[in-house]
Amino acid sequence: MLDELPEPIVQAPMAGGGSTPELVAAVSNAGGLGFLAAGYLTADTVRDQLARTRELTAEPFGLNVFVPERSGVDAAAVAEYAERLRAEAERYGVPLGDPVGGDDDWDAKLDVLYEANVPVVSFTFGCPSREVIAEVKGHGSLVLVTVTSADEAREAVAAGADGLCVQGQEAGAHRGTFANEGIDHTGLIPLLRKVSAAVDVPLVATGGLSGGADVAAVLAAGAVAAQLGTMFLPCPESGANPLHLAALAAGDVPTAVTRAFTGRPARGLVNRFLTAHSGAAPAAYPQVHQLTRDLRRAGDQEAMSLWAGQSYEFARPLPAAELVRELATGARSALAAAARRWPA
Repeated sequence: MLDELPEPIVQAPMAGGGSTPELVAAVSNAGGLGFLAAGYLTADTVRDQLARTRELTAEPFGLNVFVPERSGVDAAAVAEYAERLRAEAERYGVPLGDPVGGDDDWDAKLDVLYEANVPVVSFTFGCPSREVIAEVKGHGSLVLVTVTSADEAREAVAAGADGLCVQGQEAGAHRGTFANEGIDHTGLIPLLRKVSAAVDVPLVATGGLSGGADVAAVLAAGAVAAQLGTMFLPCPESGANPLHLAALAAGDVPTAVTRAFTGRPARGLVNRFLTAHSGAAPAAYPQVHQLTRDLRRAGDQEAMSLWAGQSYEFARPLPAAELVRELATGARSALAAAARRWPA
């Protein structure tokens, strides 16, 4: 299916509100592949979003699900970080959240997958068991697993994944690593080379892509499609927070990878909170995510998780279908120009 898309453009699943049925349908209707994000939603809400998406498109689309965290957590380090953030809570007049664990309603969301026959299902933050992948595939879904290293790629393919989403360190938001420590920060192009040498399945490339030439580059490097997230955030069909969009539009600060907001490494715009707390944040997800919940919702850009890829300044408020067409046209032009410069 992936290598048969009319346009090899995938809209990244963006948990927290960015992915909406309207955005997903617009991308799929334009010949790309739109993705819903099940992360942080209840199973019932996911079920409703699937139904709404099917009302808006008859084309294939995807659903992304978080795999439960398997890394250990240092409870003392979480308590120390909570103490550090008390001043932030007082500053904004909000309580700190209860730093509990959790599996993001994993079993209930698997039930949704088994009943909903979603065309494409992707998993992030780990690789499901061989049994789970086989069950999802048995209900008619193509299964992708997000990987950030060749070792993760081998594990995912051995478990039965049909394809991989290869995420370079340039990507905005969370790193899709299987473990919360020992992170591989390889860039996208060398990572594609390493993964394609390790496994033989279709690869979707993601990480800092912003234009048609970038799409052409990853296709030339062996991917069957390019996945973009930040570029779709300003689309009118997106559900992104207006304060987040305003920060992206300003385009005047760098990005950095931090654990400060969620306890998992994620790339976002540098702001006061990120600068002040990145060095102290423990590797503890979802505990830190729960702890900072109300701080992130306080309405101050300087305390928000402003996720963004390294090329975020090129994001523009285009309708999603227009963005898909622009990316595809730009990729074809870039490939044609390269062929003219160096004819076979």
